[in-house]
Amino acid sequence: MPTSLITPHGGTLVDRVLRGAERQRAFENAHALPRLTLSERALADLECIATGIYSPLEGFVGEADYQTIVDTMHLQSGAAWSIPVTLQVPEEGSEKYRPDHDVALAHPNGDILAVLTVTDKYRPDQAAEADKVYGTSDEAHPGVAAMLEAGPVYLGGPIALVADIPHTEFGAQRLTPAQTRAAFEEKGWRTVVAFQTRNPIHRAHEYLTKVALEIVDGLLINPLVGATKADDIPADVRMRCYDVLMEHYYPHDRVILGVFPAAMRYAGPREAVMHAIARQNYGCTHFIVGRDHAGVGSYYGTYDAQKIFETFSDDALAIEIMRFEHSFYCTVCESMASTKTCPHDKEHHIFLSGTKVREMLSQGEMPPAAFSRPEVAKILIDAYSGKATA
Repeated sequence: MPTSLITPHGGTLVDRVLRGAERQRAFENAHALPRLTLSERALADLECIATGIYSPLEGFVGEADYQTIVDTMHLQSGAAWSIPVTLQVPEEGSEKYRPDHDVALAHPNGDILAVLTVTDKYRPDQAAEADKVYGTSDEAHPGVAAMLEAGPVYLGGPIALVADIPHTEFGAQRLTPAQTRAAFEEKGWRTVVAFQTRNPIHRAHEYLTKVALEIVDGLLINPLVGATKADDIPADVRMRCYDVLMEHYYPHDRVILGVFPAAMRYAGPREAVMHAIARQNYGCTHFIVGRDHAGVGSYYGTYDAQKIFETFSDDALAIEIMRFEHSFYCTVCESMASTKTCPHDKEHHIFLSGTKVREMLSQGEMPPAAFSRPEVAKILIDAYSGKATA
């Protein structure tokens, strides 16, 4: 019996993928258009727009939507939206991209993938964007650095995908929102919680997801596999970790592993909102937000990414946020816990910093089983030892 899934953000799941004869004509005509080669981040944004992950966006945002997003975290339509999804180009050469004209968007390998109908060409205040979206103008912030590097000229307008975006990894896990929704329907799941990660799942993360799974029908483990910082663990290594956990530690009939193709912006609280909206579009009713979601360095408060949801009206976001505090293994409780459930002092809590874990792994040392499943640790040790000898 079909279930009633949560409505996509904005009411309709966007689909900007052309098909059949229309696709072939548009693809052929695109070769006569000015060409714009996409960056890795822009390529990820193109996929998220085209497949409906970023519903209700139908293209890269124009100037009016850009300004209301930056200032109020809403689109002109009134729909909540927290980060402007923009297509930026350098000043030099930008004259060939003109409003009311089409542009061919190309993969870095040169293949034409989509057509952008340019409705807006603008040069916003990037310093203001940095301060409001990222909370800092520090050029050491990876999101700010990427925004400044991409160029000062912004192009907005709807896109149409005219060719498949090529991928060499995670083919079976590249599920579009239409596909995850179909899978949830087939399984009869009415409530689904999504877990966003750009790191391997250690025991603390596993604990959060399983607590959430106690009160919903299904779990979507949805790791981000777009562009990340150079020192983040590569997506292929992380996926091997997720696979081994799925095999040994999660109920197979209640969990789906599907990749999230977006690039990281490291925008902390604002990115948490964007991630929640994307998971609503996937068909999820709940979204886990833990400590320092999408954060980097010390730019954001530990739970700022949870608090930001309180600034939206009750009807602005349909997806429900599950707020979790930092979890750990308590040697007295002899279980995973958090400060909400454990009465014991920190000296009894097993917690390792990311720096300490990387140091142990690079030296071939196995982290405590209370911190990481041994199968996961083995994959990471092999990856770090390979990196060290490369």
